[in-house]
Amino acid sequence: MDARIVLNIKGQNVTFAPTPEIYNDYINAMQANNKVAPSHNFVMRCAVADDKDRVRELLALPGASVQIAGAIVEQYAPDLNIMVGEFSA
Repeated sequence: MDARIVLNIKGQNVTFAPTPEIYNDYINAMQANNKVAPSHNFVMRCAVADDKDRVRELLALPGASVQIAGAIVEQYAPDLNIMVGEFSA
């Protein structure tokens, strides 16, 4: 599932192109005590070439990598509506 996601960040449109490989690498790198570095790498890998300089500037802001990564994932990963329990077919 390749996608183009446009986020408006601080009044600027920024385009990201996550892929299953980039997404899976991000999820695999996340650890309880290590969220900033994987988020930074994920955001930079998803940013389209024309927007990479703009993204680098944004990532210099405190907390930006985690917020931007969260917004990309929210748009990219499907909501499967999973429920736990016994259900009749």
